[in-house]
Amino acid sequence: MFERFTDRARRVIVLAQEEARMLNHNYIGTEHILLGLIHEGEGVAAKALESMGISLEDVRREVEEIIGQGSQPHTGHIPFTPRAKKVLELSLREGLQMGHKYIGTEFLLLGLIREGDGVAAQVLTKLGADLPRVRQQVIQLLSGYEGGEGDGGGTSQGGPGPVGAGAGAGQGGRGGSGGAGERSNSLVLDQFGRNLTQAAKDGKLDPVVGRESEVERIMQVLSRRTKNNPVLIGEPGVGKTAVVEGLALDIVNGKVPETLKDKQLYSLDLGSLVAGSRYRGDFEERLKKVLKEINQRGDIILFIDEIHTLVGAGAAEGAIDAASLLKPKLARGELQTIGATTLDEYRKHIEKDAALERRFQPVKVEEPSLDDTILILKGLRDKYEAHHRVSYTDEALKAAASLSDRYINDRFLPDKAVDLLDEAGARMRIKRMTAPEGLREVDDRIAEVRKEKEAAIDAQDFEKAAGLRDQERKLGEERAEKEKQWRSGDLEEIAEVGEEQIAEVLAHWTGIPVLKLTEKESNRLLNMEEELHKRIIGQDEAVKAVSRAIRRTRAGLKDPRRPSGSFIFAGPSGVGKTELSKSLANFLFGSDDDLIQIDMGEFHDRFTASRLFGAPPGYVGYEEGGQLTEKVRRKPFSVVLFDEIEKAHKEIYNTLLQVLEDGRLTDGQGRNVDFKNTVLIFTSNLGTQDISKAVGLGFTGSSETDSDAQYERMKNKVHDELKKHFRPEFLNRIDEIVVFHQLTQEQIVEMVELLIGRVEKQLSERDMGIELTQKAKDLLAKRGFDPVLGARPLRRTIQREIEDQLSEKILYGEIGAGEIITVDVEGWDGESKDNSSATFTFTPRPRPLPEDTFDEELENLEDIAVREADEEASSDEPDTISPDVLGESGSDSADESHNDDGDDGNPPPAGAGAGQPL
Repeated sequence: MFERFTDRARRVIVLAQEEARMLNHNYIGTEHILLGLIHEGEGVAAKALESMGISLEDVRREVEEIIGQGSQPHTGHIPFTPRAKKVLELSLREGLQMGHKYIGTEFLLLGLIREGDGVAAQVLTKLGADLPRVRQQVIQLLSGYEGGEGDGGGTSQGGPGPVGAGAGAGQGGRGGSGGAGERSNSLVLDQFGRNLTQAAKDGKLDPVVGRESEVERIMQVLSRRTKNNPVLIGEPGVGKTAVVEGLALDIVNGKVPETLKDKQLYSLDLGSLVAGSRYRGDFEERLKKVLKEINQRGDIILFIDEIHTLVGAGAAEGAIDAASLLKPKLARGELQTIGATTLDEYRKHIEKDAALERRFQPVKVEEPSLDDTILILKGLRDKYEAHHRVSYTDEALKAAASLSDRYINDRFLPDKAVDLLDEAGARMRIKRMTAPEGLREVDDRIAEVRKEKEAAIDAQDFEKAAGLRDQERKLGEERAEKEKQWRSGDLEEIAEVGEEQIAEVLAHWTGIPVLKLTEKESNRLLNMEEELHKRIIGQDEAVKAVSRAIRRTRAGLKDPRRPSGSFIFAGPSGVGKTELSKSLANFLFGSDDDLIQIDMGEFHDRFTASRLFGAPPGYVGYEEGGQLTEKVRRKPFSVVLFDEIEKAHKEIYNTLLQVLEDGRLTDGQGRNVDFKNTVLIFTSNLGTQDISKAVGLGFTGSSETDSDAQYERMKNKVHDELKKHFRPEFLNRIDEIVVFHQLTQEQIVEMVELLIGRVEKQLSERDMGIELTQKAKDLLAKRGFDPVLGARPLRRTIQREIEDQLSEKILYGEIGAGEIITVDVEGWDGESKDNSSATFTFTPRPRPLPEDTFDEELENLEDIAVREADEEASSDEPDTISPDVLGESGSDSADESHNDDGDDGNPPPAGAGAGQPL
């Protein structure tokens, strides 16, 4: 049977069992089911009983008076009485007769009433309920309206008897309108909506600040004779719903014209209206009864949030949607409705239906200004301070408005500023809710004493257990005192949320470092060039340029409307253009993988260009977004590398113009992507194709003057080529064009050391090391550098000459763990140009022990020496120990105990000490 019960009906049965246990009854009767129905509180039955003024306390009191409390509690299974089982069967029958497959709380109430002879029926009658009228009211509520044909002319006064009086009293007075001075019963609206006027009266709505003009415009539209239906249109988060709540507050405070006084503003929940309408016509019937109740009362203003959902709502095959049902009443002015929707949804749904659109008067709700947002936050401050038990400084409110406006571009004020404020308060409260260290220590001691006490009891050492019990009691008192102090201190001292806490939350949301610079980070930024030069050899101009851009950004002095920096890195291949970009990403984020690298060779025609920013509507991949825009949207503080920009299609340059100037880009779906916190780097090889003509054997000119002259020629050539290839407006938006130098002999050797350092790191994981002689470094530099390809071949040379041979020797067992390999050169004097016959040699030697390991081995050898000397002395002279033996193996001298040069019985040679080899 119970598998056909709804979740709420099953909960009623569980609560009935609990009520029986509370009364110490060993059965579940009809009275317990009635108590469970009221206790559940959310179902149709609970609302119907509540509207009649029947409370849980009243029913419990009557049940105790009729039956009384049981003598002893019952712990096992509690059975149903035959009468209670009959009620469950009758509720099932009621549901089937009305065409319902599942049994809800309302059918349980109908079963109680239909049974009529149980304690539940007696209690309801004693509390003044008319059972036939209760049954009729529940059936009408199931049909979706209140007051049917047999009711005697509507429900404007709630009808005779306790039902009408209870319903009116449960909703509160109308404040002077209507014959009885009570507001009419609205069970259907209360089930499918929320009374905003009552919520305003109860202080449950947040204050509304700075929306006086919009509220006044709504009042004007509502006061019209026909088509008096305003619809609020605005972006999500600008405060459309808040404007309606402001109207509810004005109604309660009497700040409205006579035409709107004593009106009741209800928010209709279309979701709950549609939910559960299984069969065709159910939804339409519910909505018609809601409209009938509104028409009967005459004092209802209906608010429908997301009003575009009306179009198509509840429309099954052969049925009409909610919008079509509302159109006639909207046109005649019989139904006053306020709608709210976004600009996009209004255009897609409402404007398409011209007949529906003409019945509404649009009221535009604009995003508030920064000053208005700060005033809104000041108005909301008290609510959030009371909730989080913190205080917000004025600087925190200003920071929430300004920082959210600057750094969060895909949302709107004041919503994003309020969210910042809310989460900062929650963050501060969570930190303060953590128990102090002293309290946790006492908890640990209590747990330890309790464990010892239980062990003593198990061992039947009751005297010890009694002492531990007293100790546990004292610790419990100490804990209570500490907790009291902590709680009282927490209540007295209110935490303060300032600008720094707001910045922490924003940095966590966006990944943009807007926090105040710490001394450690400031020093790191000041020494940024040194950090980058650990991976970049030479190229001082480029390193300084990107370092200046990052320092400007973190110091807050960059142009807020443009990217943090935009650079063109030009020059020969293999001199470190891409590597500098990776080093910058590693410096900022700790990993090379955080670099957004776009290979522009993939976007060489106009068709592939759309992949970068997102395909336009109607094309394949429209929903997926662009490769560039999606990455920047998810990580707005980043380094973006456009590798080999000259290979891209020219249309891409036009699109990048707004990125370089305004720091934003509109993707294929119409969303603005923020580039204001990115560093944009474009690499190019233009103007360097013929560089090998003026170069000798892989390196720059023989003198510094020749090298500088050659660099100037190359720089001029690069600038000329860039001007030919790119439009002036593109180059004019670039912050700096950096032409990389060719690598010198010394820089190539440094690069060898850098790359060998990576090999060293890999070998150290296998407890091995590697060292290169200067000749080996010079030979690798000569063989690995090419004037056209730069230093890239150096990586392959090291792989071929060093890594390949090392791997073979490791596999053959010639080199093992605990050894350092010295790499030298044979067949080359280090100066001659001909190095073709030179070969690399690999000589392993033991790795020296670390200092702590050396000391440990030394102590072990001393112990062995002393032990051997003692054994020898005891075997030669059992009664005495020779002073010579003590001198030779004295435990106070590491030098003497490890001396290998002297014979037995002879003193160690002069000068032998701890520095001698073992």
